[in-house]
Amino acid sequence: MRYEFRISGHLSSALAGAFPELDEVTVPEETVLYGPVTDEAHLYGLLVRFQDLGLHVVELRRLPD
Repeated sequence: MRYEFRISGHLSSALAGAFPELDEVTVPEETVLYGPVTDEAHLYGLLVRFQDLGLHVVELRRLPD
């Protein structure tokens, strides 16, 4: 499964480095992180990491394989 996470604002390299399994693209006013998510536990783990770092997830969606 592949997922895309849209995060409000632009992430510093240190914050982006907290998600080594995801690729990063900066768009106006958001950062898009995307990549493989192995299972439901991995997905929830990513969401907890976003929350722990104080990041606001604007949108989450599963990408076609």
